[in-house]
Amino acid sequence: MAVGWARRFLSITGEGNGLIKPRPPGRPWTSELHKPSPSNVRLVTQRRIPAMAVLSLILSPWAPLALVLGVVVLYLYQYLVTYRQLRGIPAPFPAQFSDLWLMRVCRRGNRYSTVHELHQKLGPVVRIQPNHVSICDDEAIQQIYGHGNGFLKSSFYDAFVSIQRGLFNTRDRAEHTRKRKIVAHTFSPKSVVQFEPYIHSNLALFVSQWDDLISRSPAGTATLDCLEWFNFLAFDVIGDLAFGAPFGMLSSGADMAEVRATPTSEPIYAPAIEILNRRGEVSAALGTHPQLKPYAHLLPDPFFSRGLQAVTSLAGIAIARVRARLDNPPSTARTDLLERLLQGRDDKGQPLGRDELTAEALTQLIAGSDTTSNTSCALLYHAVRTLHVLPRLRAELDAAIPAAVDVPTYEMVRDLPYLQAVINETLRIHSTSGIGLPREVPPGSPGVWIRGRCYLAGTVLSVPTYSMHHSREIWGDDADEFRPERWLGEGLTARQKGAFIPFSYGPRACVGRNVAEMEMRLIVAAWVRRYDVSFAGGEGVELETREGFLRKPLGLDVRLSRRVL
Repeated sequence: MAVGWARRFLSITGEGNGLIKPRPPGRPWTSELHKPSPSNVRLVTQRRIPAMAVLSLILSPWAPLALVLGVVVLYLYQYLVTYRQLRGIPAPFPAQFSDLWLMRVCRRGNRYSTVHELHQKLGPVVRIQPNHVSICDDEAIQQIYGHGNGFLKSSFYDAFVSIQRGLFNTRDRAEHTRKRKIVAHTFSPKSVVQFEPYIHSNLALFVSQWDDLISRSPAGTATLDCLEWFNFLAFDVIGDLAFGAPFGMLSSGADMAEVRATPTSEPIYAPAIEILNRRGEVSAALGTHPQLKPYAHLLPDPFFSRGLQAVTSLAGIAIARVRARLDNPPSTARTDLLERLLQGRDDKGQPLGRDELTAEALTQLIAGSDTTSNTSCALLYHAVRTLHVLPRLRAELDAAIPAAVDVPTYEMVRDLPYLQAVINETLRIHSTSGIGLPREVPPGSPGVWIRGRCYLAGTVLSVPTYSMHHSREIWGDDADEFRPERWLGEGLTARQKGAFIPFSYGPRACVGRNVAEMEMRLIVAAWVRRYDVSFAGGEGVELETREGFLRKPLGLDVRLSRRVL
């Protein structure tokens, strides 16, 4: 029936083929105007036959088999021809043929651990996609990520673009250099010190809220999810720095932020932390096959449609906050991130455009909130769990901070060795981003030799951060233990220093490292010195995590009481 309808539709006497005018109904061909010429008939017939052949194939019971065979041929062609130089590298069987294996791993939220287990089983060189090789070797860090090697960010980063490309997801080398020149001065040591008042004011509200929760509890002990409150703190700090005002999460004790689709649209309100988590998960999954992103909302798995909506909503938060700042400049001068970005100029003296400015502010929102809260939660977990750490850290802080001070200054805690050791050990054992950041061998390259194999231009390579930080060969038999003392004095070897890459490495390393380290010192010093902390779930509690682009704890319930100083 369908074939018969299609034949009638494609008839040379039918409407709309653009070649032959229709015959008036009920009338014979009466003029050359209506009569089809032999050439037109041949042309229409030639067009009709392929169309009918395709339609017949689609409607044929053999269509599913033809589709399967086509997909198999495509994957075999990639394996046998396109990426033949990677044959022989150990790999999970599906990963040799399709990106879908790694996408499925990312969808489950455990890419870092899956890749780590693969290296333990298959060796230091593992193929995790048809054109992506993971290399678990600290000597490869310099070769892949170092200055002057010309490696490019891979198409993985295309999945993270929303408003427009920012410093994080810009792949073009020249454009990245331009953006970094504008942005880098914002995070210089001199600039970072000027951000301290904004961090300090939000941290003061943070401890005030914890004090209030404790005072309102009958036994003088409050029970709360510390991750939730570290999220509120991190979002309000980065809101203050990147947009000119906190989001108000600390004061309300709730996850809520204003969202606008465009600068002129009406605002709505949405849970920013939840949105950020979904955005990171879906972007990391789609980064394995970014060509799918425009169509991912059509997939039956709601993970993708909800995640893409989160991408839009997170961009809307940045749009709303930048608009509020630009349309209502502060009455007193501010020396925050947004002001520094507004002052930035490229080599031609040009500032960032409004969309570009919004994209960079969004980058700072993502980079400056999730990383801080994740690391703060992980540090609390490991410091409380490892019994000797808190007493030693408190002794150092008590000696450096006057008793009457609620929130220390950066000057008080900047050079405390054990505090820095605890932070570094947290960044090692709980890598903020545990995946291998993918880099592409640049076009025109004759190839890159790593561990006795040549990788041609276009090949994607990465070094898995989690595996580097947990390598027994590098860190010793206690690599999986939380031991801050390894960072004191001359305890670290040159190899260990080179394998420690929590902020990545080279020209694409995290530009905000200075402000992140300052913020972490202040946060840790404030709560460690002020509160007694224990796990609400008992001493054997495990810190469960889920990975998007970053490795995020799923929560940690603790009991708090005021410490007697």
